Amino acid sequence: MLFDLASRGVRCIPSATAQLTSRSKRYQALTLSPWMLPETTVVYDIHQLLALCNHYHRKSITTVVVKQEGKNGGVGILRYGSIEDVFNQAASDCLVFPFILQPFLDNSVDMRVIILGPYKEAYRRVNPHCFRNNLHCGGTAEPCDLSDPAEQLCREVMARADCPYGHLDLLLAPQGKIYLSEINLRGGLRGAKISTPEYRRRVTDIENKLLEKMMPRL
Repeated sequence: MLFDLASRGVRCIPSATAQLTSRSKRYQALTLSPWMLPETTVVYDIHQLLALCNHYHRKSITTVVVKQEGKNGGVGILRYGSIEDVFNQAASDCLVFPFILQPFLDNSVDMRVIILGPYKEAYRRVNPHCFRNNLHCGGTAEPCDLSDPAEQLCREVMARADCPYGHLDLLLAPQGKIYLSEINLRGGLRGAKISTPEYRRRVTDIENKLLEKMMPRL
């Protein structure tokens, strides 16, 4: 529907690109891979997965993560001890194609960033009992500073995705590298400092300014 609207010249706020990015993990993996973990791949069928088995073994990649389309809040994140386990599940029709495959980054820090124009805030999500740090899965929030490199990555991702505001999940590697995990236009505010009324006010203000820029062209 978004492509149909765009092809007929309908302008969306946020843009169709931003809305598609927010709704599809596959689209994110295809368009935002330069900011994601190396070897993050969209897997479409069993033949591609078989080829990836060889590739991952050559790279000595063991533990992997599968992200399922359309599932949020951490419930669509699956961890496997090896890509062979993923292959066994997929070949037995226990895993639905397509899905996102990527290496598991051990000892990483999970950071949620909220950016609304000039407003920004960040907090770590921590769960010592499970690798899923989502607050929905039992994680807790710890406010933290947003470093310049992390903010720059967020701004670059938002520009590429045409997102005027967003919730971004980052992975901070032990070696200091920063990777994008996921981006959404909107998300839960549990753990955030900003109140719901203030959040809505800022989002509305951003969208109104986008509309004002669009109006002269109509």
